[in-house]
Amino acid sequence: MLLNYNNVEIKHDDALILGNVNLQVNEGDYVFITGKVGSGKSTLLATIYGELRPTAGEANVLDFDMMKIKPKQLPSLRKQLGMVFQDFQLLTDRTVSKNMEFVLRSTGWKNKDVIQTRIQEVLSMVTMLDKADKFPYELSGGEQQSVAIARAMLNNPKLILADEPTGNLDTESSQSIIHLLNEIRQQGTAVIMSTHNLQLIDLVSNPIIYQCADKQLTPNT
Repeated sequence: MLLNYNNVEIKHDDALILGNVNLQVNEGDYVFITGKVGSGKSTLLATIYGELRPTAGEANVLDFDMMKIKPKQLPSLRKQLGMVFQDFQLLTDRTVSKNMEFVLRSTGWKNKDVIQTRIQEVLSMVTMLDKADKFPYELSGGEQQSVAIARAMLNNPKLILADEPTGNLDTESSQSIIHLLNEIRQQGTAVIMSTHNLQLIDLVSNPIIYQCADKQLTPNT
């Protein structure tokens, strides 16, 4: 099991965001967290990558106790996580390839040849190898998000967190991103994706669906 939340409570500034959260994620799962804007989807994801600490319950992510995790442990956790955001968060002053290189060097990669090989591998996975020398502003929204997914795959993560990754994309690009994440999932990497677009769920085989509503996280069966 990659993630195990039992009776977790999440507060922000003493306000209850979600209570009684029970969530389990295994290798190869594709988990959708649905709900309206402001229902707690992004806050839940923030507890998984250590931006916010749960306030009660048992919360384990990739063998890290998120109730007790220390700041110095966060880089080790996040090296095993891939993050994909709605607004891409690519560095606009450098090319796609340099964006990738920045991440690898900041996570401990040193050998230049090995770095370049890994960059080519992940860009090939998302069919963006021909965009390696482009700047983000030269790419469409869908292309930027594909690059962001490649960036998330650089360290061979066990789990990808995708926070409304299609929120800024048109329908065709959104569908492409879902298919891409599904391909990655079929290779064994689990995906947790927050979304308010329920139509996207139909594009995934055997999805696991949870809903954030009324300060609760409930499974959809």
